[in-house]
Amino acid sequence: MKKLITTVLIAASAQLASADGLKSLESFMKGAQSGRADFTQTVTSPPKDGETARTKTSTGSFEFQRPGRFKFVYKKPFEQTIVADGKTLWLYDVDLNQVTQRAQDKALGSTPAALLASAPDLQALRADFTLESAPEQDGLQWVLATPKAKEGQLKSVRVGFQGDNLAALDILDSFGQRSQLRFANMQVNPALPTSTFQFKPPAQADVVRQ
Repeated sequence: MKKLITTVLIAASAQLASADGLKSLESFMKGAQSGRADFTQTVTSPPKDGETARTKTSTGSFEFQRPGRFKFVYKKPFEQTIVADGKTLWLYDVDLNQVTQRAQDKALGSTPAALLASAPDLQALRADFTLESAPEQDGLQWVLATPKAKEGQLKSVRVGFQGDNLAALDILDSFGQRSQLRFANMQVNPALPTSTFQFKPPAQADVVRQ
């Protein structure tokens, strides 16, 4: 009987912790219309030919304004800027002095960016993702988001919250590569000028349109 009661209590606790993740996601979608944070991104590639897994770490800043506008600025180890202005997705590689320009509606959809900035509300998010509760880990409440579109490169995304604050993304692609982002100094609903999400290619940059 004690084992049965313990099992029931553990299961109930897990369900409550998981429900908190979905509740936090809903609160984030409703309450955070814009945001700003610093991030650390660790990308782990699957091992090949008996080699150990390779990892690389980047740092930078992130800003978003719903719906459909965001900016990632990678500062170390290589400078790169990704900007979505609502119509166009720009990717600027400083070392290559190259800008890639794509129509935003074709480039996003079932991507991690849709979780953060593109979807205006939770209902819209559910149109592209199956959302499931996930166990608490590392002191965070998690939600597992699985794209409904099967042809994309994204396999799954776990979204981590500390309270109602976005704290982490754990992204797994169809090639087995894992990208983990941890956010710090998160500001919710800062006043972001329109110029934040405007991008003009540098005069000497090579622009590639896709």
